[in-house]
Amino acid sequence: MFLKRATMKSTNVYYDEISQLKLELNTADAVVIGAGAGLSTSAGFTYTGERFEKYFGDFIQKYGFGDMYSGGFYPFGSFEEHWAYWSRYIYINRCMDAPKPVYGNLLKLVQHKDYFVLTTNVDHQFQKAGFDKHRLFYTQGDYGLWQCSVPCHNKTYDNEATVYKMVAAQGFAFAENGDLYVPDGTKRKMEVPTELIPYCPLCHKPMTMNLRADDTFVEDAGWHQAAARYEDFLRRHQNQKVLFLELGVGCNTPTIVKYSFWRMTHDWPDAMYACLNYGEAYAPDEIKRKSICVNGDIGDILTALEAQ
Repeated sequence: MFLKRATMKSTNVYYDEISQLKLELNTADAVVIGAGAGLSTSAGFTYTGERFEKYFGDFIQKYGFGDMYSGGFYPFGSFEEHWAYWSRYIYINRCMDAPKPVYGNLLKLVQHKDYFVLTTNVDHQFQKAGFDKHRLFYTQGDYGLWQCSVPCHNKTYDNEATVYKMVAAQGFAFAENGDLYVPDGTKRKMEVPTELIPYCPLCHKPMTMNLRADDTFVEDAGWHQAAARYEDFLRRHQNQKVLFLELGVGCNTPTIVKYSFWRMTHDWPDAMYACLNYGEAYAPDEIKRKSICVNGDIGDILTALEAQ
């Protein structure tokens, strides 16, 4: 009896939060989306389990990797093997469509609003879903870009064509839906041809991923242009009714999205903060009266919002 009452109360609170959030979305002059890894996880981009085992079973068997992410830091003995791993990593997390339509459902909710996206995700899924690329700021890089490992210059390079060649050279074929499979009679390889290994066109040192891991991360011209557009968007809307919509942001890099959203919500008179997270939706006491926190799967929450 007590469990039933608690469940009913929890369900009622959940839908009250959904209704309040829908009202804020409808009445906001602008929406600033802050997206973290939890959004892509909800969309099906998981780095462990069945998905990891399907595409990296040979690497798991050889090295005992427990997840895709940690395997990316392994000191492979050759560039041929390093880029075999990373080309698969790039392909399935950037070139393939997300298994679930979470990004597309998010776009439906904001496409007629004045919005901007700040994200630490590097999987390109906002653009693939149709978000305006001029309203996106990828702060931590992009799986689709390489840079000089030194770096000797502040420029990045599109890697898609070479990644396709690397993946195909390992014995994979591409299904019509973009999935990978190994044709019958073909053996999967764990190396790429030496001639596909990328080197810097200027200093000829090895290329690396354009992902923020240390102080060698390249902030290229596109990065700075996106940063300027984001700052301009904030400047133009700071005296308007703004909804800061945080989606799946954890505490690995909280200063980029979470802390900045908290600060602006506190300082801006007509700002509201919404946190959607799976079990970690939270707002500090200083902004609780201006906050909506919804715990649950982000995809389910977006579906509920659309149904309101």
